[in-house]
This record gives sequence, C-alpha cells and structure tokens, in this order.
Amino acid sequence: MLNQFDQNLSQNEFDISSQDAITWLHSLSSESVDLVITDPPYESLEKHRKIGTTTRLKNSKSSSNQWFEIFPNERFEELLIEIYRVLRKNSHFYLFCDQETMFIVKPIAEKVGFKFWKPIVWDKVNIGMGYHYRARYEFILFFEKGKRKLNNLGTPDIIVQKKIRGGYPTEKPVQLAEVLISQSSVEGNTVIDPFCGAGFVGVASELLLRNFRGNDINEEAVKITKARMQEVREQHEIPKLISF
Repeated sequence: MLNQFDQNLSQNEFDISSQDAITWLHSLSSESVDLVITDPPYESLEKHRKIGTTTRLKNSKSSSNQWFEIFPNERFEELLIEIYRVLRKNSHFYLFCDQETMFIVKPIAEKVGFKFWKPIVWDKVNIGMGYHYRARYEFILFFEKGKRKLNNLGTPDIIVQKKIRGGYPTEKPVQLAEVLISQSSVEGNTVIDPFCGAGFVGVASELLLRNFRGNDINEEAVKITKARMQEVREQHEIPKLISF
C-alpha cells in the first residue's frame, strides 16, 4: 500500500512545491534526504542589482518574473537548522553564494552542526559585470553532516562550466549540478533543493537517476522546473523513481 507521499507523487509526476523554503523543509521528515544542493537568493544579490551590476537579470527570455523574493540573512540560521535536520547522517550539503554571503553562512552552518570543508569555485568562463576585478566565479560552499567520502577524489575544487545567458534569473548550468550530485550521492538517493529556480538540480537529478524533491516560492519557477524535468524524462525515456 502506498503511503501518503507516494500517493501524492503518483498523482503528480514531480514532487515540487511552491512555498516558503523553511516552511517546506518543516514538512520533510528528519533524516530523509541524502543530498542538498541549493542557491538561495541572498541579500547581496539585491544590493548589487540596485546599483546596476545585475539589473540585466530582472527580466529574461525564459521568465516574466521581474526579480525574485530575497532570502534575508537573518533567516539563514533557521534554514540551516532545518537542512541539517532533514539530511541523513553521513551526507553532503552544497550552497551557492558570493564572497559576502560566505562569511555569513559558514559560522552559522558550523554552529548548527555542519563540518565546513572548503569553498568550491565555479569558473563561469565569461567575465561578469562589476567595477573592481569583474567577477568570473561564484562560490559553492561544501558542508558535511557526519562523514561521507566523495565518489571521485580526483575532482578539482575549481569547476569550469560556462554561465547561462538569457535564461531564468541566476540560472545555473545542469552540468554543474551533475558534478556535485555524482560526487555526493548514488542512484536512487534523494536530492532536494529548497530554492529550485529553473530546476538545474532537478534536471541533473533526473539525468543521473536520483529522486528529486524541490521547492520555490515563485510558482513560475516551479512550472519551469517541472516542464524541464518532464522533457528530460521523455527524451531519455527515464523511468519514474519512487524509493523515498
């Protein structure tokens, strides 16, 4: 007999919600997740947008969204407590951020119980906008709950993937998520993203035969993610996985 979650999933191809991220995490069972990869809309993005460095992102070809609701720094502790709770012991957590947010998140994550390993550098290949040494990179903070060995110890801490242009605001390349998922999970594991945006983590999870559960407060983002995942499933004839 299917449990309530499996019944819901049978009716809806993909388990992707549109709620406040922390509210959504509250609904997940403790130690039910194998990997978290997420890219919250942190405060400094809004600051840079206001002075013009990311103004071009407020509209995109893939989205009519003017921008997205900023996740305030003061809520990070509650968010990280919930992420720590839902992760199984001996698992990994990756958080995308800039150099300013890194100094805010790291001590909070350590306070709630995570071990911080290092910032992974995403080399975007193309130079970005800005005024002082224009940015070509973004950080991916690498945390661990318990102890889990990476699947490939030969992977460097600089991942080179060309940035997405003209897509959903701050959209990330699927190949970037594929590296992290391949390193920190195995087929059939559950991967979540509380701020799924255009669904790069969900698409990568589908391609790598992981179960994905996502959330984004923006309903348009949820629609885009579902459509992209469905397209991947149809193109690659991927079977639906239910093994939570």
